[in-house]
Amino acid sequence: MKILLVYPQNPETFWSFKHALKFVSRKVAFPPLGLLTVAAMLPSEWEKKLVDMNAATLTDKDINWADYVFISAMAVQQDSAREVINRCKKFETKIVAGGPLFSTGYEEFGFDDIDHLILSEAEDILPLFLEDLEKGCAKHIYVSEERPDITKTPAPLWPLVDKKKYHSMSIQYSRGCPFNCEFCDIVVMNGHIPRTKDKEQIITELEALYNRGWRGSVFFVDDNFIGNKRKLKSEILPAMTEWMEEKKHPFSFFTEASINLADDEGLMRSMNEAGFDTVFVGIESPNEESLVECNKLPNKNRDLLASVKKIQNHGFQVQGGFIVGFDSDPLSIFRSQISFIQNSGIVTAMVGVLMAPPGTGLYKRLKNENRLLPGGSGDNTDGSTNFVPKMGYERLANGYKHVLDTIYSPKPYYERIKTFLREYKPKGGIRMVNVSPRYILALIRSMWVIGIREKGRMYYWKFFAWTLLKKPKSFPLSITLAVQGFHFRKVAEKIQAPPIKHLQELEQVGT
Repeated sequence: MKILLVYPQNPETFWSFKHALKFVSRKVAFPPLGLLTVAAMLPSEWEKKLVDMNAATLTDKDINWADYVFISAMAVQQDSAREVINRCKKFETKIVAGGPLFSTGYEEFGFDDIDHLILSEAEDILPLFLEDLEKGCAKHIYVSEERPDITKTPAPLWPLVDKKKYHSMSIQYSRGCPFNCEFCDIVVMNGHIPRTKDKEQIITELEALYNRGWRGSVFFVDDNFIGNKRKLKSEILPAMTEWMEEKKHPFSFFTEASINLADDEGLMRSMNEAGFDTVFVGIESPNEESLVECNKLPNKNRDLLASVKKIQNHGFQVQGGFIVGFDSDPLSIFRSQISFIQNSGIVTAMVGVLMAPPGTGLYKRLKNENRLLPGGSGDNTDGSTNFVPKMGYERLANGYKHVLDTIYSPKPYYERIKTFLREYKPKGGIRMVNVSPRYILALIRSMWVIGIREKGRMYYWKFFAWTLLKKPKSFPLSITLAVQGFHFRKVAEKIQAPPIKHLQELEQVGT
């Protein structure tokens, strides 16, 4: 067999970091870890190629070469996925599809013409498909209610990717989340009980990246890295710490976790010692009623601002997810979000409009209330949504645009970096980075693009001088954050509130 694994193109979003990556001569933030893991599950004697359309061009020659095209995608990639599927059909190349887009919503998006759909986690059902394929009786749909044991999951097939095209490598330690937020489809796909790999697997995967010459950032893609705190503290983090010390700290780690990380100082210390310096936290909203509405259990009844600062004080940059559009959001929510983001020092503040992914509790509730709208881009940062919001779509869209225009404008953005750096207290002080020619070139590019060409250049130079005078050891981190801010502004500039006529049409559909 000749297998072509294809990862469709991501649109330009805050998460793409497209404009920032140009400064460091990289094409893509992260490799397609799911497809690389699936590739490792296929027979070793099969020929395999991977085309990440975010890093390379998918050619007709690639499609013609393959016996089967394996495609995995998220909802935000649906347009590119359709294009790939149509091209495969044109050349009569068979398609095997899986991943979040197909697992939770293939009927919604109309993918009935795909040859084979793998609608659950691959470990248990991919072997069944391969067995049927060998017998010549492969079915259209494979699905299982079982949650596989991921201690049997093989390491990703890293030789399929060109590491020079990526800013960070990726590892998965766990699947599943103990919480049940109404808008989140993670538990729909992966369940409530966190399933974890063992320490030998993690060390093997770190070793594989190290042996391929990778040095730098590694993203633990878990949706809640601290879902099983006991195992982390007793097994995983001590093993990682030992390995990192032995290898002289070749990597820095970042991951996603719930806000209750702030309640466990021992866990924060252990993560920091293992090399973690950044954590993404779903803050969602400073409005308590909105948190109650969406059942954001770990965020309720706590001082969110104090929790963020506590995590920063323990040596982490806190990145934050924020949502507007809850039914309980007052009209003042946009001002409240801006105030919280600025006061928290969350520099990478990813603000999105509430979406209702298929299969979630939110989707089911809104369907019963006859408030769902057809389609949905899957991109919660483009100002669109797939339901009729209670505050009215025009207010929501314009308020969302106001939040972005405010928090990503140069002056408040650089002030937020200063707020963060005043709270940031990494264990053992800020680690000095290995300054390579690539990063020197990135600094020069930032000085030219942000410091000379951009409109807010005055604020850049003031921040530049402030960092050198007040926080000189943080200078590399400060420039990195400044470059990311340039990306956020570029994306925000393209997000426009829809015309009023369209808004009225949307609300008529919903009612």
